[in-house]
This record gives sequence, C-alpha cells and structure tokens, in this order.
Amino acid sequence: MSTSTLEKTKTVNLLESEKEITYVKKIFGKKLESYLNLTKVSSPLFTSADSGVQDNLNGTENAVSFKIKNNGSNNYEIVHSLAKWKRSALGRFNAEPGQGILTNMKALRPDEPDLTSSIHSVYVDQWDWEKVMEPTDRNLDFLKENVRKIFQSLKGTEERVTEEFGIIGTLPEEISFVHTEELVEKWPDKTPREREDLITKSRGAVFIIGIGGVLPDGSIHDGRAPDYDDWTSETSVGRHGLNGDIMVWNHVLGRAFELSSMGIRVDSKTMLKQLEIRNEMARCDLNWHTKLIIGDLPQTIGGGIGQSRLVMFLLHKHHIGEVQVSEWPENVLTACKEKGIELL
Repeated sequence: MSTSTLEKTKTVNLLESEKEITYVKKIFGKKLESYLNLTKVSSPLFTSADSGVQDNLNGTENAVSFKIKNNGSNNYEIVHSLAKWKRSALGRFNAEPGQGILTNMKALRPDEPDLTSSIHSVYVDQWDWEKVMEPTDRNLDFLKENVRKIFQSLKGTEERVTEEFGIIGTLPEEISFVHTEELVEKWPDKTPREREDLITKSRGAVFIIGIGGVLPDGSIHDGRAPDYDDWTSETSVGRHGLNGDIMVWNHVLGRAFELSSMGIRVDSKTMLKQLEIRNEMARCDLNWHTKLIIGDLPQTIGGGIGQSRLVMFLLHKHHIGEVQVSEWPENVLTACKEKGIELL
C-alpha cells in the first residue's frame, strides 16, 4: 500500500469515528432529555471571578482567567463546570418542580495532574443537567430514582450502538448502589481507587453514595466542593450523603470508569455546615451564596455526565483522545502511535 493510500485510509477511519461519536452524543442526549424531563438551553463558557458561580472542584485547581477589554477591572474565568450556574438559571426561568435543563458544557482544567492517563484531558466536555425538586424530596429514594433514569438512558444508548455498529454492550441490566462507608468496612486496607475497582468489577455498574465527607477511618473517598452537592446529611445510621458517582466497569481498560458526578444540591443549612467543615465561610459573602442563604434559589438535583468518557466507553476506545481533540505530552503521543491508537 502506498503512503498516499495509507493516509487516505486513516482519514476515512477517522471520519467514520467522528460519525460514531456524533451518533452516540445525539442518541444519549435525546434519551436524557426524555427520561429526566429536561429542556436544552444555552450556557456560558466563562463567568465573573467574584460572582461565586465558578465550580471550585477540590479547591486547588486554577481556572483560566482573563480580562475583557473596555469592561472595567473584573476578572473572568473559564468555567470548571456549571454546577451553580444551572441552579441560578432555573430560578430565572421560574421552573417548577420536575422541570429541568440540559446544556453542553465545555471547560478547561489546565491543572489536570495526570495527562499520561488514557482517561484524562485538559479539555472537559459534559452534559450538565439540573432539575427543580420539592424540598421534601431530599432523600435517598429520590436520588436513586434519578440515577436509575440516567442509567436507563445509558443502557438504551448502548443497545442502539450495538444495533448500529455491532459493538457488543457490557452493561448489566440494572445499576447497583453502595455507600462509601460500606466500601471502607468491606475493604479497610484498600485505597478508594482500589475499592472502586473491586465493587465495580463485581457489579458492572454502581452508584457510589456519599463522596466528599469524612469516612469512619478519617479519610475522604474523593474531594467535593462544599457548595453544590450534599455530602454530609445523615441518611441512616453510619451513612451520609445525598450525592455520588456513577461508575461502570471498563472492559477495554480493565478498571472502574467514572461517567458522572451528581447529587441533590445543598440547602442553606447544609451549605453553611459544609463551608465550615472546609474553612470556606468567606464564600458566604459572594452573590450566589447570599442568594441561596436567603432562599432566592430553588432546591435542585443535578450533575454532569462526561461526553468524551461516555462515548469512549460505548465505542470501546482505549484513549480519550480517540473521541476528542486536545493536547497530549509527547510521550503519550508516541505510546499511542506504537500501539496503533489514532488520536483525533
């Protein structure tokens, strides 16, 4: 085969991959809108740094910041996620309980520590969704109900991918639920990552409840910001949190694979408690936080679902760069090339 023919073949393969990527995003997005009763909306790429809307993630990541010419001295930041913006938007839309919004969130996280990993990228794309709920629905049953709807969307999309491209699905019929405290009790000598692998491999798909709070052994399963998900509310004796992660077993990579972080959002009381735990009470003076404290924001449930992660999983890809365009260290590019993995 000539060099020109080989390059043409690669181009055709990449174009076919792009068609598959577009198909998965279209099908899953539609199913998510239907199952959760969401309306597609526009959303910002950046916010004012002093608004309080920025998602501070674990509190250590630096946002990409800039100033806008002829617009005063304000600093603006590329969003990390839209966790808090969506709640404000639902208030402005006068949404009723049961109504929600869905948006395509695009973010930059330049402090991503592990770009040698096949599942991390500086560029983050996700379905960001949020739905108004009744304050009386602040319970595990309501959380699980919404998790199951997301899993139905995922399972249904997997079935369509099998029909369209012949890629055999690996998801179980139902998603399981487990608390972080249970994982510590079951595997006290393992790390959080090892626990995720063990439970997800055995069940295929699992929602890990209560991520962010201090566990009985004094550790934290994983970090969570104190001002969007509720990770402290007691749900039963020894169990805490109304949030969690959707994990699936990735047969291609042989590891647990996080697809979504979500949860019931904090009310005023819970936010103040979590801000105090994290020594972040100064945030109470920010505009967004003030609105929540005085009751100007609706009670919501919401989360983000990684678009590239989900597509990568359903199309059985080895590297996230096969489904999105980003920048990678030279050693990653070399390793992928040696393995015959074509990045976009």
